[in-house]
Amino acid sequence: MAGDVGEGRKGTACRGDQHVGTIQQPLKESFVFSVSDYRRKWTEQYDNHDFFCPENEDAMELRKKCALEAMRDAANWITSQHGEVAVMDGTNSTRSRRQSIYQMFHEQMGWKVLFIESTIDDEIILARNMEETRLNSPDYKEMSREKAINDFQLRIKHYLNLFETIDNKNEGDLSYIKITNAGESILAHKLNGHLQSRILSFISSYQPSPKTMYFSRHGESEFNVLGRIGGDADLSPRGRQYAASLARHINASPPPGLHIWTSEKRRTHQTVAGINAPVEHWAALNELNAGVCEGMSYEEMQEQYPREFAWRDEDKLHYRYPWGESYADIMARVQPLLLELEQNGDGVLVVSHQAVLRVVLGYFLNKSPEEVPYLDVPLHTIIKMASKGYNYQVEFTKLPVECVDTYRKKPKNCSPGRTADDALLTVPVHYDAHDYWQIEVNNEEMIK
Repeated sequence: MAGDVGEGRKGTACRGDQHVGTIQQPLKESFVFSVSDYRRKWTEQYDNHDFFCPENEDAMELRKKCALEAMRDAANWITSQHGEVAVMDGTNSTRSRRQSIYQMFHEQMGWKVLFIESTIDDEIILARNMEETRLNSPDYKEMSREKAINDFQLRIKHYLNLFETIDNKNEGDLSYIKITNAGESILAHKLNGHLQSRILSFISSYQPSPKTMYFSRHGESEFNVLGRIGGDADLSPRGRQYAASLARHINASPPPGLHIWTSEKRRTHQTVAGINAPVEHWAALNELNAGVCEGMSYEEMQEQYPREFAWRDEDKLHYRYPWGESYADIMARVQPLLLELEQNGDGVLVVSHQAVLRVVLGYFLNKSPEEVPYLDVPLHTIIKMASKGYNYQVEFTKLPVECVDTYRKKPKNCSPGRTADDALLTVPVHYDAHDYWQIEVNNEEMIK
């Protein structure tokens, strides 16, 4: 159960003038305040379930202290750091605990509070959850499997001894969502505002079952070779080699339930053409729209729009191209796709573009918005993401097909008055038109 405090939404920004490049307002974020983390800070080592026994008065006092400390930190984070959504991650399983949260955050501070209650009586889900807790909780790191499972079962019994479900009869003034068996049934009561409705939408889509997803950029495109951004270019000869290599790799041992999502761009369609699986095309997976700079090289951008080029380097997250998009816009655009991945992502291969995959991977890897525009998503690489509890393990598989490197570091000098040399210092190496066609001829001969 958790109280979510705040108004607004993560990963979006208000649209400004579409005719000029704009710097948007900083994105506000959510933050999780886990009472378990506070408890571990005050206890040297978890011994056993007795810590959660209602008759253990010393432990009960410490748990109350940890909950209060988490609440105070959450309030301070919202007020001093301009946070948007504070998640109080704790059991909050009694009416008195929920009332203390409601009084502090709503009655005293005037913020909206949403409680989320999750109950499970399905034996299969319970067994899976206990196994994941054993594997991922720091409490059971040093315990044998049998001892850990037995301890957690007794711990659940302690929770049940105190548990008071949230309902209309006793707490009808609260906003809450009740989830049974990981989404088998969902009940919402007195949701207040757009944010709480969007939280309900997310919970309705979220599937906590284990999943494995695969991601790849399209094969090297003609524009990649020439150092140009955006557009709807075809694959280069080496990009076609990657498409063939990717098909052999996937078809040799396809993941269970394999299905493919691509953007609407030709280069993604060409990349998956040889894979034996159903394909769905998503507009949400289209590359960041560079507006008036579509199809340009960085050198041309510096020559024609030096101030725009500098402004983007200064704040790559929020800068929006004239008549185009920003990374913040992509974060808003892909939200429906992220919900689909949460619900139906197991076995999917997503083939898209550098900026979009940065946003998608950043979401699942819990990266800050500021980190997202500089995540390295190399060409000709399969990225496998397997869930591990609430986190993901990432594995990169580079297929043996050469390609250009399109990663560009943030320059040290981002001022509008910088020299062209300073602006282009971190531009990736690429070829001019003459060199490119020579490469294509040579590769075509290799293919023959």
